[in-house]
Amino acid sequence: MDSTWLVLISLALGLVIGAGVVALLLVAARRGEHAATVVNPGVPDGIGQVLDALDTAALVVDPSNNVLKASARAISLGLVRNDVLVHPEVVDLLARVRSTGEPEQETLTVARGRFGDASLLLEARASRLGSRYVLLIADDHTESLRLEEVRRDFIANISHELKTPIASVGLLAEALEMAADEPLQVRRFARRLGEESARLARITQDIIDLSRLQAKDALATPELLRVDDLVAAAIDQNRVVAEAREVGLAVRNKSRAEVWGDETLLVTAIDNLVSNAINYSLPGTRVGVGVRSDAGVVEITVTDQGVGIPEEDLERVFERFFRVDEARARNTGGTGLGLSIVKHAVQNHGGDVRVWSQAGRGSTFTIRLPEAESSSTASGKESR
Repeated sequence: MDSTWLVLISLALGLVIGAGVVALLLVAARRGEHAATVVNPGVPDGIGQVLDALDTAALVVDPSNNVLKASARAISLGLVRNDVLVHPEVVDLLARVRSTGEPEQETLTVARGRFGDASLLLEARASRLGSRYVLLIADDHTESLRLEEVRRDFIANISHELKTPIASVGLLAEALEMAADEPLQVRRFARRLGEESARLARITQDIIDLSRLQAKDALATPELLRVDDLVAAAIDQNRVVAEAREVGLAVRNKSRAEVWGDETLLVTAIDNLVSNAINYSLPGTRVGVGVRSDAGVVEITVTDQGVGIPEEDLERVFERFFRVDEARARNTGGTGLGLSIVKHAVQNHGGDVRVWSQAGRGSTFTIRLPEAESSSTASGKESR
């Protein structure tokens, strides 16, 4: 009987010990599985596909704020550079989420690009993604913030600038009626009437373009664009006028640089600079257009050998309706809005525009834009 009890006790102890060993092995296995998940540097399953499908700015970061995946919108808005977060405001938001473990939402005002004074108004939401990562989604509300200001500017500008040509059209129509029996005078007044009508159309179109630039986000549907193609398109639009004015056009320092943006707006900006350079150049001189990229910045320069800009006017040339020489502007058909359009088009792309000039020696205008980087985190459109 005693030997039987000994056998039963031994079996019981064996079962208990065996169960304990199995339990320990299961716990170890679970811990090992968890450890494998923690050290895995990849994006959690499915997140990459979700970011690929988003039109809004979104990204996933690790504990060191390295960006593992970003939507095309996040790249084009300049939130990410070289797979790292750019803005300290965003870094602070993510740090709070890691600290509390709770989702956070905040309205952030951040710089639009690496230079210039343009800014973005973002409604940002961040939350933990598992135990290791943080997900950030940001909606751009810049357009709605500026809309009211644009409407006020539009009303003020259009009422002031349209007053003169409208009055001229009315006076010329009266003069035309009074000179009905004088063919020479009729032709003279009719020609003047046509000129004022064309001027009125140019002013109206420029005001519409400028208001659209100020009210619309140029990068709502960004494309990856070759800068050389943008410059070539702008040059082609001005070649006939340059030949008529006997001004040479030269393109220097071609580049393979690419930028994120709206093709129409960027071509318009470059076109306005080239057109201005031609209009203010003397016959027999040249207008040069150059492109270069360095340290993530693309520079497009337009240089002329024209009349130049007095030093006291340099700070005002990008103001709406400002003209250095009123008489020359009328002769060349200028509306005073071209450089303002350039400024807003470039700022909408996170860049800026600068000017160097000396009266009697010519001018150089430089557009600076953030260069599109080839990043493993970017998802979106390919270069065309």
